[in-house]
Amino acid sequence: MIALTVKILLAYALGSVSGSLIIGRLRHVDIRQHGSGNAGGTNALRTQGFLFALGVVVIDVGKGALAAGFIPGLPLPGLGDPVAASVQAVACGAAAVFGHCYPVWHGFRGGKGAATAVGTLCVLQPLAIAPMLGVWLLVLILSGWVGLATMFAAISLVPAMLWLDAPGAHLAYTVFLAAFLVFTHRGNIRNMRAGTEHRFQRAMLRNWFR
Repeated sequence: MIALTVKILLAYALGSVSGSLIIGRLRHVDIRQHGSGNAGGTNALRTQGFLFALGVVVIDVGKGALAAGFIPGLPLPGLGDPVAASVQAVACGAAAVFGHCYPVWHGFRGGKGAATAVGTLCVLQPLAIAPMLGVWLLVLILSGWVGLATMFAAISLVPAMLWLDAPGAHLAYTVFLAAFLVFTHRGNIRNMRAGTEHRFQRAMLRNWFR
């Protein structure tokens, strides 16, 4: 268990490396002071443009993949009995997602975890990516709300894992992701209820042919 604890801490530290804040420092901008104030890819795209947001997504997805795919395999001899590989992978993946949202390197003010979660799923269960993205796109073009699309996509992972007959650890992980991503998007829920949530108008189906 000591070895697993060390790996979880390493994954959390890696997850705390925020793509938007690293690139922002290179450009002398803190996107937490712009737009929605969130250090995630959507706010980066909205306030800083496509190339900035692309770099953010590459870093955030990449660290999720490294956390779930590389850190669990680190040899740590003398630190206790090994834990099942699937358990190590989901524990490190969850730690990276948590680190992205509450980064120790950036005052515990990060993003909402979606891109990093996708990175972990690319390693843990890549077959779930396509249906998840399908749900995300469908909700986005119908509503225009990126946050709502992200929440539905996260929730859709649970039936997708059941359909794929995924290991129990992976199913438990997607239940965690669904609940956690809804929690990190609670501000979006409040804004939608108040009618102040930003819509991605160009993505909406009703605006395609105007």
